[in-house]
Amino acid sequence: MSESDSAKLAAVAWIHEQMERYALTIDDLVAAGCFDTVSIAAAQPAQADATPSAGAEVARAVAPNAATGARPLYRNALGQSWDGQGEYPDWLQRAVNAGQSIEFFRVNY
Repeated sequence: MSESDSAKLAAVAWIHEQMERYALTIDDLVAAGCFDTVSIAAAQPAQADATPSAGAEVARAVAPNAATGARPLYRNALGQSWDGQGEYPDWLQRAVNAGQSIEFFRVNY
């Protein structure tokens, strides 16, 4: 298993823990804007009281920016994105000013 695979598994485990701790569902995350489009059926657990399984996948389609037609290149945990055109948006400028690398926010397609 590669280091990248290990990191992904650790991130998924952390997300599951947070979902359980705060009783979050996929619908809650969609409503909060965490996904551009989501296949809810793929992510729903078999039972209403079950937690998402490690095998459940959320299908995500990245929609182009309506104004520029460009796909987002950077995204934060709140779902705010930037296509790399023009000046940094406020959320990204604040993060960079605080010492965070812009590459931390790069979207991997």
